[in-house]
Amino acid sequence: MSNDFTRRELLKSSGIIVGASVLAPQLVFAEVSKPTPSSKTEPLIRLSLNENPYGPSPNVARALQLEFGRLSRYADLPLAGQLAEQIAEYEHIPVEQVVLGEILDLLGLFLGSSGGPGGEFLYSTPGYLALVDAAARVGGAGVPVSLNAQYQNDLVALKSKVNAKTRAIYLVNPHNPTGTINDDEAFKSFLRETSRSAVVVVDEAYLEYTSDFDTRSAASLVREGANVVVFRTFDKIHGLAGMPIGYVLAPRSLADALRKQGAGGAEGLGRLNLVAASAALADTAQVVSTREAIANGTVALALCVTRTESATYR
Repeated sequence: MSNDFTRRELLKSSGIIVGASVLAPQLVFAEVSKPTPSSKTEPLIRLSLNENPYGPSPNVARALQLEFGRLSRYADLPLAGQLAEQIAEYEHIPVEQVVLGEILDLLGLFLGSSGGPGGEFLYSTPGYLALVDAAARVGGAGVPVSLNAQYQNDLVALKSKVNAKTRAIYLVNPHNPTGTINDDEAFKSFLRETSRSAVVVVDEAYLEYTSDFDTRSAASLVREGANVVVFRTFDKIHGLAGMPIGYVLAPRSLADALRKQGAGGAEGLGRLNLVAASAALADTAQVVSTREAIANGTVALALCVTRTESATYR
């Protein structure tokens, strides 16, 4: 299958998926950039970074203002621990299995170096490659697997590539850039089976845009004890791209090993980032309203594209 996607194909794909309440992230998150005083051009719609156009919860701004008086102080362990406990309660998982930070790079470096060079990292292409690129820097070998005809992670093809050299499988679900999402039952069956051979890392940066996020998340497999890691970020639906912070849910042994490598250290995360993430996570109403607003906007975009194509190709 060719992966030379056209913009029209992506728009068509997004329209179908949104009908099932799933976002096409590459197409919808937009930032309107104001022209500079010398510019005579119209404002541009920025699509490539999947930024949330609605911004964070108002509670974030209030929390940051209260923290300004402490800017001379480093973030400390109790502050980071408070956010980790909050996430653990939100995810219904022991806090020892929560590691704070945007740590896909560190995770890739750790997995790539564990066991020496030559480990294979399966991933869907085209896709987001932060973890795979990091693993390659320490001797890991990326193994690209093309998306299927529906522009989804091709679970059958991925499974066929698993072998004794497979160090990890990295999947983004919903996928970036196509915005598609795999069938939940088939996806979790795939995770349960392949995680017996290698750790499976599921990047759920966009999953909170789905209406059935709670039941669809692969976090349930982490709770079951499967060799599965789930990554989330506050950059997207929580609107904190300017203060990036995320976390992983991982098996206890892997979480402990990542912490020994320096992951989740309070000072590296930053006082304001921790405070902002805590305030954002607490405002569940903001998440719901953002999800609905983006979904409605995506439907409107898909309808607009469909009507334009109908008029153009009659």
